[in-house]
Amino acid sequence: MERSLYQSLISWKNSSFRKPLILFGARQTGKTWLLKEFGQNEYQNMVYIDCDNNDQVRNLFSDFDIERLIRNLSAISETDIRKGNTLIVLDEVQEVPLALTSLKYFCEKAPEYHIAAAGSLLGIAKHEGSGFPVGKIDALTLYPMSFEEFLLAMGKRILVERLHEHQWEDYSSLRETCKELLRQYYFTGGMPAVVQRYVETQNLQEVRELQKRIILDYRNDFSKHVSPDVLPRVNMVWDSIPAQLAKENKKFVYSAIRKGARAKEFETAIQWLVDAGLVHKVMRVNKIGKPLKFYEDYDAFKLYHNDLGLLGAMVDIPAKSILIGDAHLSEYKGAFTEQYVLQQMLAAGVHPYYYTNERSTLEIDFVVQKEKVYPVEVKAEENLKSKSLRTIVSSDENIKGWRFSMSDFRDQGWMVNVPLYLAEEWIKTAD
Repeated sequence: MERSLYQSLISWKNSSFRKPLILFGARQTGKTWLLKEFGQNEYQNMVYIDCDNNDQVRNLFSDFDIERLIRNLSAISETDIRKGNTLIVLDEVQEVPLALTSLKYFCEKAPEYHIAAAGSLLGIAKHEGSGFPVGKIDALTLYPMSFEEFLLAMGKRILVERLHEHQWEDYSSLRETCKELLRQYYFTGGMPAVVQRYVETQNLQEVRELQKRIILDYRNDFSKHVSPDVLPRVNMVWDSIPAQLAKENKKFVYSAIRKGARAKEFETAIQWLVDAGLVHKVMRVNKIGKPLKFYEDYDAFKLYHNDLGLLGAMVDIPAKSILIGDAHLSEYKGAFTEQYVLQQMLAAGVHPYYYTNERSTLEIDFVVQKEKVYPVEVKAEENLKSKSLRTIVSSDENIKGWRFSMSDFRDQGWMVNVPLYLAEEWIKTAD
C-alpha cells in the first residue's frame, strides 16, 4: 500500500520546528501500518509500543521524567533509542491518558527525540481538555484511501503518472478504463484492509463481509466510548445517514431520525460521531464569498459517511448494481457520487461547505475555498444540466464553477467540467 500522507511524515521528520506528532483518524484507516512503514524505512531504529491493555506501559507513564521514560521505553522494546535516529511510536495512545499528556513534556524538554502517537479519534476526543497537549503537538489526519491510492494498490502506477501530467483535455481515451476502475472503488471504498482483500482475492463476497465486520466493530466501539444515555441516539443518527443522503435535498433533517425529533436531542450524538471521524459534517453557507467561514450557517448541514464502501455495505447494495450499474438506484447514484467527491476533497486537504439560498430554490452541492472560491456541482452520469450552478455564476463575474461528472473535460468559460476520475488531482492543483 502507498499512502500520500507518507510525504507529510517525511516533511515532519525533516522540519526544524518539529513537535511530537499525533496521527489522527478513524479506526481501520491504516494509522498503525503507516507509522510502522515510515519508521522502518526512514529511521535507523523504531520503537513500537502498543498501549492497549498494556499494564507495563500504563505503569511506565506514572510521571513525566523524560530521561526515565526513554530509558524504560528502550528496555521494554529492547531497542537503543538514539536522538534523531529513532522513531518512537505510541499506538492506541488514548488507552493511557498520561502517555498522551507526556507529549507536552517531550516537546518542551526533549524535542530532539522523534515521537509519534496514533490512536482512534473515538478515544482521543475524550481526553481533549483534560491533559491534552494543546499547542505542543503536530497533527496529521489519515482518511480512507483516495481513488489515486486505490489505483496504486491495483498496480496502475503508469495510469496514475499519466493523470499527474495534467493534460486535462487529452484524457478521453482513458475514460472507459478509468470509469471501470472508479466503479470498483465505489464498491470497495478506501479502507486499506478492504482494498487489500479486493486486490488479493477479487472476491466480492469476502470484501462485503469484511466491510460489514468493520461496521460491526464501529458499533461495538459506540458502546465502549459513548455514555449509556447518549448511545441510543448515536445509533439512530448513524442508521439514518444512508436515507438522509438519498434525499434530493440532503440537508440533515432531525425528523427523519424520529418523528418529532429536535436538534437539542441529537446534537451531542452528531458531534460525537463527527469527533470520532465516522461522519463528516458539511456546513451550509448563505453566501458564496471569501472567506466562506464568515457566511457559515450553524443551523443547516449535511452529514456524510466516512467511507463510500462502508456506505454501500450499510444499505447492502448488491455488488453488480455498483460495478455494472442499475437504473433503479438513481437516488443512491447521486449519494454515492457526492460521497466520492467529498472523500477526494478531504484527501486533497479541502474541507467544503454547501450552499442554498434563503428560499431553498437553488442548491450547490459543495463550495470550496482555495485562492478563489468555487461552487461545485456533482453529477453521477453525463447529464450536464447545471441550472443552479449557472444562476450562481452568472450573478458574479468573478466566480467560476466546477462540475464533476462522467463526461470528458471541457472548459466552458463560466464553468469547467472535470471527469470524476480526475477529481482528486484537479482539486489538489487548482488555484
